[in-house]
Amino acid sequence: MAFVIPEGLAPEVYPLAFLVGRWRGSGEVAYPQVPRAEVVADVVVDHDGGPYLTWSAQLRLKDDDHVWATESGFWRVPPDRPADLPEGRFPVELLLADPAGHLTLYAGVVGNGRIDLASDLVARTPDAAELTAATRLYGMVEGELMWTWDIAAFGEPLQSYAAARMSRVG
Repeated sequence: MAFVIPEGLAPEVYPLAFLVGRWRGSGEVAYPQVPRAEVVADVVVDHDGGPYLTWSAQLRLKDDDHVWATESGFWRVPPDRPADLPEGRFPVELLLADPAGHLTLYAGVVGNGRIDLASDLVARTPDAAELTAATRLYGMVEGELMWTWDIAAFGEPLQSYAAARMSRVG
């Protein structure tokens, strides 16, 4: 099935068009001092015609449906494209907030169904858990959205924290 650009999508975010929709899948979380747990991931990526996409994501524990993490934010494709980016690749930004007290600004590159991001800024409230850096990778593989999230937290170096494989559900 051919991919169709969503109606009314701003041209500025065409490189991210493949994300638009509702996604659901399974994965896991694990980190030093955090026991491995299976999760269900629900993601909604939408637009209102502006030069950005909205993002809402939730991870729930598979066994008891308890919410593990939730976040919301915005995707942007900056207007200035660095000259050293290969053809078909574009700069991208993801701004996220979570109710645990973190604001994270990611910067990276999108192209050919893959997004590579690294935290440019991590801010936290005084009582939020220590989080000093993060990376994310999103990729379309055979129509499914793969996602990995590495973090540096609690004095630990950057390492895998969560991952999921999601299918489009709308």
